[in-house]
Amino acid sequence: MNDSFPSTETTTRQTVFIQGARDTIPMMLGAAPFGVIFGVLGIGAGMSPAAVLGFSLIVFAGSAQFIAAKLLADGLSIALIVLTTFIVNLRHALYSASLGPYMSKLPQRWLLPLAFWLTDETYAVVITNWGKDVPHKRWYHLGSAVAMYLNWQLWTLIGLIAGTQLEGIKELGLEFAMVVTFIGIVVPLIKTRPMLLSAIVAGVVSVLAAPVPNNGGLMIAAIAGILAGILAESYLSKDKRYQVETI
Repeated sequence: MNDSFPSTETTTRQTVFIQGARDTIPMMLGAAPFGVIFGVLGIGAGMSPAAVLGFSLIVFAGSAQFIAAKLLADGLSIALIVLTTFIVNLRHALYSASLGPYMSKLPQRWLLPLAFWLTDETYAVVITNWGKDVPHKRWYHLGSAVAMYLNWQLWTLIGLIAGTQLEGIKELGLEFAMVVTFIGIVVPLIKTRPMLLSAIVAGVVSVLAAPVPNNGGLMIAAIAGILAGILAESYLSKDKRYQVETI
């Protein structure tokens, strides 16, 4: 949260909500190209316009949507798709553990929508606000979450329109854009040694496990990367030389 947060004397739920949305604008701009690419790739993968929009409206998880769209295009079973996206989104358990102490007393009518709308971007914006002595924190969180949600729908729709208007979209080889997209998502997040090790292990294992049927190598690589990161974090946390060191 930035220094422009309204003063206590003038703070209302509406002003805090708007401030949460305003502080999320940089994240919204960063997510825009990924929303467009998903809309285009969804059409290119053979999904109907309704299915593409439904993914963004109901699933609302960028990386999981990319993976699910690709697996659907490959004709894999729903069970395998659900399992794969579940593994990919395990990081949300860490977000929940971090936010839990601040949000534990919120009623279900707040917890359910905020949990559904939780994304990497909103978490990055609201986590510091929850730890500060400011009023209406839930409304700040809600403002950020709603802004990101509407932003994702808008750019998915733009990508969808582009995908339906471009002839021969399936023959353009846009699957490669998915690889570039994930590189763009992952690389900026690699800030510590455990993160770097996790990425390297997942990458190596994904190549070695590529022959596994039904894209099972993807799940194996995800699990290997998670385990490598956890072990590295546990080991380095015991060594004071690395506790606060980043790459």
